[in-house]
Amino acid sequence: MKTYKNQYLFLLFLLFQFSFGQSSKSVEKRFYTTKSLENNTSPTIDGLLTDASWDIVEWQTDFIENLPDENTPPTEQTKFKILYDSKFLYVAFKCYDKEPDKIVKRLSRRDGFDGDFVEVNIDSYHDKRTGFSFTISASGVKSDEFIADNGNNWDSSWNPIWYVKTNMDTEGWTAEMKIPLSQLKFSASEDQVWGFQATRRYFRKQERSIWQRIPADAPGWVSEFGELRGLINLKPQKQIEIQPYFLTQLDTYEQEIGNPFREGQDFSLKAGLDAKIGITNDLTLDLTIKPDFGQVEADPAVIALDGFQVFHQEKRLFFIENKNIFDYNFGNNEDNLFYSRRIGRSPQGIISTSTGEFVKRPQNTSILGAAKFSGKTKDGWSLGILESITGNEYAKIDKVSERSDVLVEPLTNYLVGRAQKDFNDRNSFLGAIVTATNRKTDEPQFLLLREAAYSGGLDFKHNWKSRKYFIAGNIVGSHVFGSKESITNTQKEITHLFQRVDADYVSVDTNRTSLTGTGGKIEAGKVSDGHWRYNASVTWRSPELELNDIGFLRQADEIKQTLYVSYQSLKPFAAFRSGMVRFEPFTTYDFGGFHNRTYYDLLGKAEFKNYWWANIGFSYKPRIFNNAYLQGGPKFRFSEEFVSYNVFGTDTRKKIRFQTGIFFAQGKNNSFSYKELDPSVTYQPTNSLSITINPNFNINQSKTQYVTQSSFEKGIRYVTSHLDQQTISASLRLNYNINPNFTIQYYGQPFASTGKYSKFNYVTNPRASYFGNRTVSYAKNQISYDSNTNSYKVDENQNGSTDYSFLNPDFSFVQFRSNLVLRWEYIPGSEIYLVWSQGTNGSGNPLDDLFVNLDAQILGKKPQNTFVLKATYRFLL
Repeated sequence: MKTYKNQYLFLLFLLFQFSFGQSSKSVEKRFYTTKSLENNTSPTIDGLLTDASWDIVEWQTDFIENLPDENTPPTEQTKFKILYDSKFLYVAFKCYDKEPDKIVKRLSRRDGFDGDFVEVNIDSYHDKRTGFSFTISASGVKSDEFIADNGNNWDSSWNPIWYVKTNMDTEGWTAEMKIPLSQLKFSASEDQVWGFQATRRYFRKQERSIWQRIPADAPGWVSEFGELRGLINLKPQKQIEIQPYFLTQLDTYEQEIGNPFREGQDFSLKAGLDAKIGITNDLTLDLTIKPDFGQVEADPAVIALDGFQVFHQEKRLFFIENKNIFDYNFGNNEDNLFYSRRIGRSPQGIISTSTGEFVKRPQNTSILGAAKFSGKTKDGWSLGILESITGNEYAKIDKVSERSDVLVEPLTNYLVGRAQKDFNDRNSFLGAIVTATNRKTDEPQFLLLREAAYSGGLDFKHNWKSRKYFIAGNIVGSHVFGSKESITNTQKEITHLFQRVDADYVSVDTNRTSLTGTGGKIEAGKVSDGHWRYNASVTWRSPELELNDIGFLRQADEIKQTLYVSYQSLKPFAAFRSGMVRFEPFTTYDFGGFHNRTYYDLLGKAEFKNYWWANIGFSYKPRIFNNAYLQGGPKFRFSEEFVSYNVFGTDTRKKIRFQTGIFFAQGKNNSFSYKELDPSVTYQPTNSLSITINPNFNINQSKTQYVTQSSFEKGIRYVTSHLDQQTISASLRLNYNINPNFTIQYYGQPFASTGKYSKFNYVTNPRASYFGNRTVSYAKNQISYDSNTNSYKVDENQNGSTDYSFLNPDFSFVQFRSNLVLRWEYIPGSEIYLVWSQGTNGSGNPLDDLFVNLDAQILGKKPQNTFVLKATYRFLL
């Protein structure tokens, strides 16, 4: 426990240092005064800037370089004007360029951020933490983002309706924006002041210039904006948008003779509705009824040998929008009280079938509807409530033409409530969150599902001395309950493992019907002013913490202490445009007080003056103990580990550009190793077309890979072995843009992974320093392979009879996934999608080469095809 005290003392030392630190250098705030059009004609959005209405306001210029050489004159100057009326905000840009024929006009899908562009950031809340970003490229492609956490979070899933046009001339290029006030959030004050920033990217030199100077060592982005003034008698607009969709879907696949559920094809028609209703100008109600996510890209393939769940990014638009309000991250990067992928998850009910029965099991649970009430008020309240209901989901069973339906997922209600309040001139906030999951679990197939799960948390952050220093923290609690069987199962899940044989502070109680746990994090540090950044943090997750009904928690029972020190350049130097070095050590303990891990990480990042870049990192792990490796068995020790990770890339401005990642990890005495090569090549022959190929190859080897556990007269045997795993994949992305509103995208990825197990052994001394002393190998006359049952039989006491057996763990998994999407935004906010998805899964021969399995399982099988035609129309009321 002495280490915990040392960590807290270090935090107190940092706070003491902060109290006497010098405040950040102040930068004079600029302001622009706009005017109302009143009786003037609104400008036509054609990119020409010839309308007389633009003459009622002055140009604003004197942009300053922000990247790479901060606070120096930019290569080319930029100027802008802003007007408004009762419904819209109008922005005009004039971007000078001495060589207009060299302006880079790359096309991309919306939110592509490619080529030359200009951008406005508007903090209409004037909370100095959040904002709305509107970007237009020289080619006319729109990009838009919601900015949160003072510029640390840019959410490109936000897709407002707005209008743009660009034009080339002999002096450079011009742009006009028309932004509906209904897409912004602001107060009803008579005379308003908004935070404002304008940015230009000069692509040929990868240079960014901005209107309001923001130093390279500033504490954030939004807090440093200039001001937009002159907004008089501006009336908040209540946003009302309704977007119905209509969809037809055809699935084709290889017919299975005799299976009534696999006759070769299925056809369906669907319809649904999305709506966005402004309850006030600050707060919006989002609704979705029978949502469809048919054009969402498939998750990449992954093989998880450690037994832990795999985190997948959310890709469904309804759950992504305003995601920052509902986020409650703590501990590790993935730990969160709200993980929206739980909603609509694969059905969890357990069903059994007999010979001659065919089953059609749904892949996902249907979302009957969802509502989301969210926004931020002028008083600094960030509010969010999300409610979603998933329906009863049934599997169909057919036996000799007799059909029956079996419930595999019960009617479930999900609820998330979130609130934060800014105060202290927006330098501090307090927040809270609650979540609830409720389901009916009284049928036998749901015996292991929890009936209800609740979690809650409080969080805070305080900045001082011009946001140079901060202290932040959160605390979470969880409470789950259900049948004795479900709570017993929860205690035994890999997240908790209360049955661990050498853990005297936890144990499985089969009579419990609930679990209550806690977690949290406290962190303090320096984030601005000068070259140096540093912070320290303590994170904890109690053994009983359980979040996985609506959140994400990989592993409980950990106390983690982290230090972070970094040095970054503020100006180009020598051969570098920019550079950063970071050192981050951490230690972890379990709640039994055992020191599990010590870790040292050193990372360097650099961009060179030839526009190449590199990230180089090294890690050293002198102490590694794992509570979960033997999945309920004793704590297992790994040999000290050395890690190297290196990623470098070429000039992204070029038509042909590439990057390569090389990763290497090695355990002492060659007890385990991991090698990965991850190159990527992009070819962009024209502004409209880009092709990216990203092959990946990795080799994972271990001499003590966990296989299984079996009961034996001398106790439980934890079986391990030598493992040789090889994995290969290659993703291909093709983007073709007919115009900014009509795009064609293709994504395809073949994936193959083969694992071969040999030299089986069992654990005898799991904490031994030398890996060879942790296990004992089976003698040849103790273990044999039975090809009839594809299993290994063990006669450990060599008495002629089998003491225990286990299935052959060798595997070969092959998968192919692809999506071809044609997207046409025929009017702003309304789209037509044509989607062709293709996929196949297969199990190859582990003894065959990876490429042989790819050929046999992908090229040699008929894939499943899905064709979707979807149309939406967005009504603005």
